[in-house]
Amino acid sequence: MANSQSTPGVVGPFAGLDVPWLLKMRSATRRDHPFLIWAPFDAPARIWTYGEFHERVGALAAGLIKRGIKQGDYVLIHLDNCIEAMLAWFACVELGAIAVTTNTRSAAAEIEYFAGHCGAVAAITQPAYVELVAANCRNLRWIAVIGHDAGAAPTHVPSRENSFDALFADSADRPRRATDPTAPCSVQYTSGTTSRPKAVLWTHANALWGAKVNAAHQDLHAFDVHQTYLPLFHTNALAYSMLASLWVGATCVIQPRFSASRFWRVAIEHGCTWTSTIPFCMKALLEHEIPKHHKFRLWGTAVNEPPPFAAFGVKIIGWWGMTETITHGIVGEIDQPNTPMSIGRAASEYTIRITDDDGRPTEVGDTGNLAIKGVPGLSLFREYLHNEKATRESFDEQGFFLTGDRVTLLERGYIKFGDRAKDMLKVGGENVAASEIEQVIALVAGVREAAVVAKRHPMLDEVPVVFIIPAAGVGKLPQDLHDNVMAACRSSLADFKQPREIHFVDELPRSTLEKVAKAELRKLVG
Repeated sequence: MANSQSTPGVVGPFAGLDVPWLLKMRSATRRDHPFLIWAPFDAPARIWTYGEFHERVGALAAGLIKRGIKQGDYVLIHLDNCIEAMLAWFACVELGAIAVTTNTRSAAAEIEYFAGHCGAVAAITQPAYVELVAANCRNLRWIAVIGHDAGAAPTHVPSRENSFDALFADSADRPRRATDPTAPCSVQYTSGTTSRPKAVLWTHANALWGAKVNAAHQDLHAFDVHQTYLPLFHTNALAYSMLASLWVGATCVIQPRFSASRFWRVAIEHGCTWTSTIPFCMKALLEHEIPKHHKFRLWGTAVNEPPPFAAFGVKIIGWWGMTETITHGIVGEIDQPNTPMSIGRAASEYTIRITDDDGRPTEVGDTGNLAIKGVPGLSLFREYLHNEKATRESFDEQGFFLTGDRVTLLERGYIKFGDRAKDMLKVGGENVAASEIEQVIALVAGVREAAVVAKRHPMLDEVPVVFIIPAAGVGKLPQDLHDNVMAACRSSLADFKQPREIHFVDELPRSTLEKVAKAELRKLVG
């Protein structure tokens, strides 16, 4: 795709700027204000001011150069949430290397592919993953290991020469390079539906876009404290939470991961006002006492004003975005009532298109294919790294990015999420959205979570099968739960949409952002 940011005479919104500029500017204007607060589970929180964090990033960038990392190199950052993950990301970006953040749930073959595909020359990881990285990333020059596992004591301590702490040099020697907003910044691997995971390449302008536009969509200000527990190797926490906080000079509280039992303690201790969350987390929080006096004013999640979560007493806005969009292409209104259970309306920074399979515009009430138009390298990712064919095929002749998602158009421009195209079932010639069935089952008393997948059928092509986590666990499964689920489906769904099998389980396989790994469930049903 052509990048209009490099067209002669065109002045982009981040001309002359890059990510190191943003951090340096904030270290000058908010030097003593808390930027990142690392809140491990079993130790006191540690505050990093803007000034201190900027100095440490410079020292690490200088040290990486001494270890042979140069501009254009790819560095694997395979870390759970921790302060070192952020230091490593910013240090790589400052010296002009490309930070490659990878999912720490990845299997050996995936890690091998990530490192080989991008051509990583070094890796930064933690004790729990060092053997996995070392055994499967054979072309790395070196591996640096932090001294803990997301705040927990490691089973073995890395040697001094392999220690992350040994990488730091003098911040006075931090690199100086020409500012170029179109330069590569970072890579995230996103799941492929029919092929290998694709490497989404962001430019510095992409990262700045994510910082500025996310902050605007979320009404973030310098006084806000953003509670962050979703994984920082993913766009949600990296851009929606951390970069957006940096843009406005706010504070970002980083937890190792989501913990329902620790959520409110951390929120109260640090005066958190904002969080980006997911339904999985909110359901877990409903099982704990909600403090009467918290400071949250807004939450962002998958849908607007979900009725089951009104108990939190917080305005909840919905949104939709992808790694490829950096921010929300569809988002709820901060200052107006939203249509409950919608994902919002088209964001003003993008053009949203919803059409049927023949390219005809979708009417209100109908479901169609979602496409989004922006500027590659600015409001959309620059490219899929080393995969020109996938990049080209992801855009149509009009320049729209084909998301693979299906959505329903509602009144007043509101949009409701339907499903990933791959999560649509074809039952006897009828299209069935797995999410429609899941939403019915999720409201049944005694159901904590439900996931629907397709099972091959000799006559109907596919039929729905549901996996359910009971609220009390499989060991205390209510005798009538199966019948209650089927009764709810019969009363709310057409007969071809009703599940043919129900499997009760204590847990579901997970991928990024605690999303259910439906590919694994499909393997179970055949």
